[in-house]
Amino acid sequence: MDLVIETERLILRPFKLSDAEELFELNKNPNVHKYLWQKPEEIIDESIKVIEYVQRQYAENNIGRYAAILKQTGDFIGWTGIKFVNDHVENGNTNFYDYGYRLNEKFWNKGYATETSKVWLDYGFNKMKIDKMNAYTHSENGASNHILQKVGMKFMEDYPDTNGVTWKWWQMENPDLR
Repeated sequence: MDLVIETERLILRPFKLSDAEELFELNKNPNVHKYLWQKPEEIIDESIKVIEYVQRQYAENNIGRYAAILKQTGDFIGWTGIKFVNDHVENGNTNFYDYGYRLNEKFWNKGYATETSKVWLDYGFNKMKIDKMNAYTHSENGASNHILQKVGMKFMEDYPDTNGVTWKWWQMENPDLR
């Protein structure tokens, strides 16, 4: 993919295999995984597989998660972006667009998640003409639940996963297609 998006402070670009070390640093942190269903990664090969999976999504769906790079320093701060979910069922849904992000802990509470959320929702609705954007968060993840609400997503319902963990389902309709 050639698409690169810039925000005031960030460059959002497709993942490269050279991002594997920094992605591994993010994904091995247990604090980052506190509200995720996955276990922290233990070997870098897991991050390489994630990048290869995301690159296949670019080819198959013309969209996927993007590396988020701090303009001022060039630091990889995490990932963000739109994913077309067609490889599993979530809350009874498949074949839907999902917005998500995951940031390195040292970049939490700096407004980056809100900044990227706004630009991706704008891109999804105005460039991709998506009719509905979804997101799902762990019910106890107050920070992410607050961010999604702040950027205009509507809480739809709580739902349990197969392990009995409660998640929140969020949705936003394209304001231009109503």
